[in-house]
Amino acid sequence: MTGKEGRRMVKEIIEAVKKQGDEALRYYTEKFDGVRLDSFKVTETEIQEAYRNLDDSLLEIIREAIENIRLFHSKQKRDSWFMTNPDGTVLGQKVTPLDSAGVYVPGGTAAYPSSVLMNVIPAQVAGVERIAMVSPPSRDGVIPAGVLVAANELGVTEIYKAGGAQAVAALAYGTETIKPVDKIVGPGNIFVATAKREVFGDVDIDMIAGPSEIAVVADETARANEAAADLLSQAEHDPLSKCMLITTSQAFAEEVKLEVEKQLEDLPRKDIAKASIDQNGEFLVAETKEEAIRLVNELAPEHLELLVKDPFEWLGSIRHAGAIFMGRYSSEPVGDYFAGPNHVLPTSGTARFSSPLNVDDFTKKSSVIYYSKEAFEKNAGKIAEFARYEGLEAHARAIEERLKQGE
Repeated sequence: MTGKEGRRMVKEIIEAVKKQGDEALRYYTEKFDGVRLDSFKVTETEIQEAYRNLDDSLLEIIREAIENIRLFHSKQKRDSWFMTNPDGTVLGQKVTPLDSAGVYVPGGTAAYPSSVLMNVIPAQVAGVERIAMVSPPSRDGVIPAGVLVAANELGVTEIYKAGGAQAVAALAYGTETIKPVDKIVGPGNIFVATAKREVFGDVDIDMIAGPSEIAVVADETARANEAAADLLSQAEHDPLSKCMLITTSQAFAEEVKLEVEKQLEDLPRKDIAKASIDQNGEFLVAETKEEAIRLVNELAPEHLELLVKDPFEWLGSIRHAGAIFMGRYSSEPVGDYFAGPNHVLPTSGTARFSSPLNVDDFTKKSSVIYYSKEAFEKNAGKIAEFARYEGLEAHARAIEERLKQGE
C-alpha cells in the first residue's frame, strides 16, 4: 500500500466515525481487530480479572515505576505568575491544565503498560481532569492485563477497547460512547500516526513519531558486549529502527560488530533486529572527541548513550538529543521503564527543536494584562502611533476613545 492509499483509507475511516459514531467504530474494530464488540468500555470485572492474571512481582514493579515517574514529572510543573509595576500595571501568565486528554496505547498481540504510565502521569501532574484511554483488543475481546492494571493503578476510569485510526477519530470527534478530548498522545502504527496528523488542528497531538533511534558513543573504557546489547535494544523495535555506534577506535567498532552478530543468534526478535542492523545500523569511527560530538549533534538522536569515562565532561557539548544516558549503568531501558524521565521522545532529528513528552504538553498559558489609568494615559499615544503605522486605524481609535475629555 502506498502512502497516498494509506492516507485515503485513514481519511475514509475518520469521516465514517464522524458521521456514524459507534457503528463505524464497531465495524472497523471487527474488520481490523477480528472481534465484534457489544460494548467498548472496559468493565470493573475485566479490570479485576486483569489483576488475577498479572504476577504480583510485576504489579509491585509497576507501582514503583509510577512513583519514580510521578516524582520526576512533578518537578516540571509550572505555576501562574504576575508582576506589578510602579504605575499600577499588572502583567502575568495564567497556567491552565487542559480539560481532557486521550491516550492511545498500542495493543493487540503486544502489551505496553509502560506507555500507559508515560502518557498518563504527566497529564495527571499537569492537572488534566479527564483522561480517556484507548487500546486495541485482541481477538478474544480483551486488553492485555498489564495495560489494564497500569491504567487502574493510575486511577484512569475511561478505558475503551478500540484501536487504529478509528480510535483516534473517536477521541478527536466523539461517538455515542466516547466523548471527544482536547489532545491525543501516545504511539501507534503508521495508520495511527496518519490519523493523528489528519485530526491535528481540531485537537492537539503530541508528535508524529518515526522509527526508534539510538546513538551509542563509546571510548576505550566501554565494553563491547554492553554497547552491542544497547544497540540491539532499539533494533528489536522495528526493521526501520536506526542504531549507530560512534567511537574513536576502529578495533572497538569491529569488536562491537562481532558482539552484535553473536547476540543476535538467540534473540527472540532476531529477524526484526537483524533487518534493523543490516539496513539502518552504522558503525562510525571518529578521529577525535570533538568530531564524535559533532556527529551526535547532527544526528539529534532520540536516545543517546555516553559510554565514556566521564560523561559529565561531554554533557555540556551535547545540544541535540531526546534523552541522554550517562555512563555504563544508565542503559537505555533504564529510562524506558523505571528511572522517571519520559520515554516519549522526539525522533527523526526533531530533537533539534522539540522535547520529550512533559507536563507542559498538557497545559496552556494565557497572558494577563491589566493597565491602570496612569499607565494607559502614559502610553496611549505610542500605541496609537504604532497602530497607524501598520494601517490599522480602528486599533488607534480604540485607544483614543478613552482619552476623550469629559468621559
